[in-house]
Order: sequence, then C-alpha cells, then structure tokens
Amino acid sequence: MKEKTILITGASTGIGYYCASQLKIRGYQVFTTARKPEDIARLNNEGLTCFYLDYRQEASIESCFQNVMAKTNNKLDILFNNGAYGLLGAVEDIKTDDLREQFEANFFGWHSLSKRIIPIMRQNGHGRIIQCSSVLGIVSGMHRAPYAATKHALEAFNTSMRIELAAHNIHVVSIRPGPIQSEFLNTALKTLQEKIDLNKSAHKKDYQKSLERLNKGNKSSFFKLGPEAVFKKLLRACETKRPKAVYSVTTLTYIVDMIRRLLPTRLAEKIIAKG
Repeated sequence: MKEKTILITGASTGIGYYCASQLKIRGYQVFTTARKPEDIARLNNEGLTCFYLDYRQEASIESCFQNVMAKTNNKLDILFNNGAYGLLGAVEDIKTDDLREQFEANFFGWHSLSKRIIPIMRQNGHGRIIQCSSVLGIVSGMHRAPYAATKHALEAFNTSMRIELAAHNIHVVSIRPGPIQSEFLNTALKTLQEKIDLNKSAHKKDYQKSLERLNKGNKSSFFKLGPEAVFKKLLRACETKRPKAVYSVTTLTYIVDMIRRLLPTRLAEKIIAKG
C-alpha cells in the first residue's frame, strides 16, 4: 500500500501534535508546522518533519508550501488545516485590528495555503482537505464572536469547496470539535486579559462570570474529551473511501447542533448561553 502524505498545521501541542504522532505510528509520511524554533526542533527530532508556518504571513505560507512540495515531489494526499487561536471578548470591546489578525490566523491563512495545494491535488487526481472547525462554527455565544466568526466563515468555505472540487476527487471535510483538553483555552484566556481592559468594560461583571466558568471548565468538564477523540474522526476522514462532509466530536457538539436545528432561535440562544 502506498504511503500516504499529510501536512498538519499547528502541531506543536494539543490536537495537531497528537494526530501527527498517531499518524506517523500508522505509517503516514507526516509533515507538520509550528512557529516557535524550539517546537520546530522538537518535532523534527521526533521524526515529524516540521516547517515554520505563521498563517498571518504570506511569505511563511509560500515557504512552507514549497518545502512540502519539494519533500513529496509535488504529491500531497491530505492537508489538515488545524493551527488557530481563540480571541475572546464582547463585540464592542474587540479592536478591529485584533479581529483582522484573528481572521488572518484562523481563516485567510487557511485559504492561502489551501489554494496553493488544490491545483496539486487536482493534478494528481485525488486529495483531501480536512478543516478543523468547531462547534462554534455552527453557533456562537457571549464573548465568542471573534473566534466563532472565523469558524462560521470556514464552514461556508468548506461547503463551496466541497461542491467545486467534488468532480476532481478532492474531498473537503469539516471536523467540529467541542471542548477538547489542550492549551487552547489557556491561550484564549491569556489573550482576553492582554487585549481587553476588563475593569473598564461595560461587560465587567459578565467577564468575571465567564472567567470563573472558563477556569472551572478548563480543569474539568463532563463533556471534555482528549485529543484522541478528534484523531478518531480525522483517521476516518483520511481513510474512508467516501468521507462524510462533517464529523462532529464530543457529546456537546451533537447536543448543540440538535438544539439550534430543532428549537426557535431565541430559545436555542437562551439555552446555549447557559452552557
């Protein structure tokens, strides 16, 4: 059986790192990306060929693409767009420049990398573009607007790409995790406190409640799963002959999806806001 090649972005920790490690064990030729030199060195030492990539920098995207193409002789089977970060905050408190940066990292950069790889996959007659979306790609909530907006945009892109590329045997898959054990929330909380003066905000009390809930959820959560839950869905998306368009991860994702589809909008939002 031919060795499959996959590029996994944002692989220094969490979902990306776990998935890269497990696919390497299964015999995949795995290429990864990270931003910090120490993470790049560590991943290379572990045999997870790693390149520098910052989705916010076009030169970085082009360099990563060229490096992967050189290593694979212009043959890449799977792209797993995963690297992202969460910007939390009330809409009126978010600086527009910070929102632009969030879109650069979580959306525009993904498009820039994907559009480079699509012609390669078309030329080779097959390919899979797997996007790590989120339950926040189908709903939103208090202080989640920036991150949720990038994931909603991603879901729309996924739908269009799936239709556009179906005739070329290129499958586009959306994986929608709910709460997953990773450094994601720690980074999001740190970013919130760096970007917003919480004491001067009209939403000060709401922030305090959210921080208490998020800190509690970061330690333990009935619905929270490990990165292996995402890997199980990624493996199906990689190896199933005809993968699903969407793979949901965690019980919470299924519940939220059912609530937003079956209940009136205002009632659904009221229930989700309490979650």
